[in-house]
Amino acid sequence: MKEGVHPEYNKINALCACGNAVELGSVLSEIKVEICSACHPFFTGKQKLIDSAGRIEKFNKKYGKTSAE
Repeated sequence: MKEGVHPEYNKINALCACGNAVELGSVLSEIKVEICSACHPFFTGKQKLIDSAGRIEKFNKKYGKTSAE
């Protein structure tokens, strides 16, 4: 790499709103994120499928169930 052309690359801690810190390299001085792999529902397995508006029932009522007979 040429001198004086590239920004300085530092090891920093990326901080999540849940309190998790991940060490990584970046040209930024700090990184703050709202959600990370430690608190994201997809990665933690705590994801809940919520049908709050009754969308499935509304779809079945509108289009009806087709039988594959």
